[in-house]
Amino acid sequence: MKTIETQVAIIGGGVTGAGTLRDLALRGIPAVLVEKGDLASGTSGRNHGLLHSGSRYAVGDPESARECIAESRVLKVIARHTVEDTGGLFVTLPGDDPGYADRLIRAGRDTGIEIEEIPVSKALRMEPHLNPAITRALLAPDATIDPFRLTMANVLSAVEHGQQALTHVEATSLIREGDRVAGILCRDRKTGERFAIRSRMVVNAAGIWGRRVCQMANLDLAMHPSKGSMLIIDYRVNRVVINRSRPASDGDIIVPGDTVSLLGTTSRTVDYDAIDDLRVDDDEIDVLLKDAENLIPRISRTRALRAYAGVRPLLAASEGKDGREISRGLVLIDHETRDGLAGLVTMAGGKLTTYRLMAEKLADYVAERLGVNRPCETRQAPLPGSEKPVPIRRTSKKFTGVSESVVGSTHYRHGERVHQVLGGEKANFALVCECEMVTAGEVRYAIKTLGARDLIDLRRRTRLGMGPCQGGLCAYRAAGLMEELGAVDADTALTMLAEFLEERYKGVRPVLWGDGMREMEFIYWLYEGLFGLGAGDGSQTETQAPERDVP
Repeated sequence: MKTIETQVAIIGGGVTGAGTLRDLALRGIPAVLVEKGDLASGTSGRNHGLLHSGSRYAVGDPESARECIAESRVLKVIARHTVEDTGGLFVTLPGDDPGYADRLIRAGRDTGIEIEEIPVSKALRMEPHLNPAITRALLAPDATIDPFRLTMANVLSAVEHGQQALTHVEATSLIREGDRVAGILCRDRKTGERFAIRSRMVVNAAGIWGRRVCQMANLDLAMHPSKGSMLIIDYRVNRVVINRSRPASDGDIIVPGDTVSLLGTTSRTVDYDAIDDLRVDDDEIDVLLKDAENLIPRISRTRALRAYAGVRPLLAASEGKDGREISRGLVLIDHETRDGLAGLVTMAGGKLTTYRLMAEKLADYVAERLGVNRPCETRQAPLPGSEKPVPIRRTSKKFTGVSESVVGSTHYRHGERVHQVLGGEKANFALVCECEMVTAGEVRYAIKTLGARDLIDLRRRTRLGMGPCQGGLCAYRAAGLMEELGAVDADTALTMLAEFLEERYKGVRPVLWGDGMREMEFIYWLYEGLFGLGAGDGSQTETQAPERDVP
């Protein structure tokens, strides 16, 4: 069996694991990360993309609020190419408690968050589609962030500093030597290869799946799986993040992201055994549409593009508590102190916004155990793509033969790495996905530099297939290009294409009505006719749509 020797093995390729890999790299501590799926394929990639200012937690969870505002300020500098500093509004609707806004302002003052009341007329100028019946409006420093680009940028930085990140590699068991963990046994889920990673420390950064990692060592980690469902509509209807000014509840936020808007979120307790098979229920979609309609009238008349769900990695601190009542604070568990098992540490809780802080605390712990005395550098060191702000017009002038909009989209996703993405041959300028303006150069870059191994990986790195057609008119081009570049053979490309379409269908199915249903029928017959991808190979499932009043 092949063995990889390193200092630290990290289990979990979400944003916390990626951030920890980078933090250790900058301290000169060799590490290897393994992720059973793709980077950010779990909870890190299944959220509404809000860079929290902490305002949502200021009233009920001030510690988390302070962490969020501090970290959001850091990320707006070191990860600027993944952030859109939209700002946010907290609005009071008729029937809401008007006093909650006052409590929110006071809590913001206590936690260091700049929350100020503005005239309703100003809020309506900022957000023309907002319900004109709102009675109060607060301005908060919310922003949006792309979790996929953030995770990839952390891994890219780590790899450029000598670390390894292995995707589609599952940790099957821990290597035990008496009362110490000495590494992990792994299996590559693409090739079937089994190998070992021997290390002095193992970091459990698997989020909600961290309980299973602990079970490998016969340890228990009580988790509270709380499912949150979200709905994407096929237009960007708001400019800023819109929050309902009330205690956290279902359907209280609309987040603008890239070319769409996201309606969120629900909170439903699920059995731990169900975390790998999350489904969005009809009643959740109804709630999200109804409550969003209160914030932006007639928003339910726009086309629903897809629905998805993530599970919050919360520690079950108290039986019977709803997921919204459990603190979003981070928890570092030293298993040597708690369980008498050295060499294993678990990070739990936290949020996307606080990932860097979680990674710093993990790296501090590991560095101390390994006798390394180097401080954290991630608070100041910019991520790849965010080295320095350059106006898009100046960047566009360096590329001839390609439109400014294509350069702009690439620059938006990759920041200053746009020159590596589009540089070289003019063939790199060819569009593969018109909806998101993904070029052949970006596909090539994602495969050769960002480690994309299949079409689903490619989607996370480029947004290919995330537009209105959900991959129907670009997936086959991307599959052909991956085969042309030697990333896969022809047979694998066809299988990969079917898997990609099936993955997209799972998110579309809960919202199949009206134009969405008609387009899905078109896409099915297109791929049935061109590639023979029909019901016989598992790429097509039952397509009956739920009954809806919404056209």
